[in-house]
Amino acid sequence: MAKPLVAIVGRPNVGKSTFFNKVVGKKLSIVEDFPGVTRDRLYADAEWCGKSFTLVDTGGLELKSTDEMWSHIQKQAEIAIETADIIILFADAKAGLTGADGDIAMKLRKSGKPVVLAVNKLDNYNPDKLYEFYNLGLGEPFGISAEHGTGIGDLLDEVTAKFGALHTENDDDSIKIAIVGKPNAGKSSLCNKLLGFDRTIVSDIAGTTRDAIDTDFVFNGEKFTIIDTAGIRKKSSVNEDLEYYSVLRALGAIRRADVCVMMIDASVGITEQDVKICGYIHEQNKPSVIAMNKWDTIEKDTNTINKFNAELNEALKFMDYILPVYVSAKTGLRNDKILGLCKLALENSRKRISAGQLNDLILDCVRANEPPSMNGRRLKISYVTQAEGVPPTFIIFVNDARLLHFSYKRYLENCLRKAYDFSGTPIKIVTREKNDDI
Repeated sequence: MAKPLVAIVGRPNVGKSTFFNKVVGKKLSIVEDFPGVTRDRLYADAEWCGKSFTLVDTGGLELKSTDEMWSHIQKQAEIAIETADIIILFADAKAGLTGADGDIAMKLRKSGKPVVLAVNKLDNYNPDKLYEFYNLGLGEPFGISAEHGTGIGDLLDEVTAKFGALHTENDDDSIKIAIVGKPNAGKSSLCNKLLGFDRTIVSDIAGTTRDAIDTDFVFNGEKFTIIDTAGIRKKSSVNEDLEYYSVLRALGAIRRADVCVMMIDASVGITEQDVKICGYIHEQNKPSVIAMNKWDTIEKDTNTINKFNAELNEALKFMDYILPVYVSAKTGLRNDKILGLCKLALENSRKRISAGQLNDLILDCVRANEPPSMNGRRLKISYVTQAEGVPPTFIIFVNDARLLHFSYKRYLENCLRKAYDFSGTPIKIVTREKNDDI
C-alpha cells in the first residue's frame, strides 16, 4: 500500500517550508523571510504516532499573478494538489484572512480532496485570531507556530485521522504496475502489447506520452492496473513546461505503484539516466523488473545475455536483487513473462519469515563470520524479528548499534538473500539496541 501523500499549500511566506522542515526533522526546504524561495515541490517521508506518510512542500500560490515565475510555481502546486491524498492549507495569523486565502480555499473545495486548515504564526495562542478563518468553509482552523513547534501535534492528529477513510475509499485489489524509463524506450509499445490494444500513442518521436495513464485489465483471472508514464529525461534536457510536469507525474507514478517495470533500450545499453531512474525506484523501496527492450535488434551469440547481465550488475550494484528480462515490445518477444516476474517481485516484497527461522539463520551466519570488534567491544546480536509492511524489514536487536558496521550489515543481508528468495525487491535491516521498543 502506498503511503498517503500530504501536500502543504498556501500563499507565499506563510511558513509552509518551516513546517515541512519541522515535521521531517531535516532542513530540506530553504527557509527565508521573502516569498518565492520554494520554487519546486519537495518530497520527504515522515511519521506521526506510528503512521507513515509522504509530505510535499510547494511554492506559494499566487492565483491571480501574471508573473512568469509565479505561473511556474502555481503549476507545480497544482500538480501537488492533483496527486495528493490530503491537503494542508496554510494561512497566516499575523496577516489575517486575505482574499488570496479565499481564492485558494475555493480551488481546494473544488478538488474534492480532504483539507486541513492550519493557521500559522500564532506564537501566543489566542483563539480570537482563529474565528475569521472559519469563513474559508474548510472546518476548524488549527492554530500553530511552525517556528516554535506549538500546535503541530494536534494538526498532525487531524491529518493522520483521515488516513483510515482514505484507504477504505481508494484501495482496490489490483496490482499496480508503473512502466517507466527514458523517452523512446518502448514504454507505450509494451503497454499496448500487454493490453492487446492501442491504449496510448506510439511514435518514434521521444516524448509522445505526456501523462501517467492508468488502464485496468484482467489476466488469468487477476486484476492489474498498468500505468504508462512519460519518459524521464535529465533535468537539463527538460525545457517545455508541459514535459517538465509530465516527468514529475511519472515520478509520482513510481511512488504509487506496487511494482515498477524499468524499460531500458538494449540497443543503446544502460546509461547514466537509466541508473538514476533505477536509483529513484530503489529509494522508494519498490519491487521492480528490469526489461531490456528492443532485444530483436541485438546481434547475439551464446554469451550475449551473460554480457548484458554483467553490465547490469555492474551499473546497478545498489540493486543486486534485480530481475532482468530481455524483450521486444514491438514483436512481443517474452512480453508474456513480464507480468509473471512482476507478481514474483511483489510476492517476494510481501514475504514473511518466522522469528524462529530468522534467529536460527542469523545465529548460523554469526558463527560462520563473527562481527569485528571495535575498541575492544564486540557486537552481540540478541535476536531478530521481521516488522510489518513492504519491503521486508528486519529488526536486529544488538548490545550497541554503533558496533554494527555497514559491511557486516551487508553480509547479513546477503545471508538473508541466500536463504530466502527476495529477488526483485529491496530489503531493509534496522538496528535497535536491546532496551529499545519495537
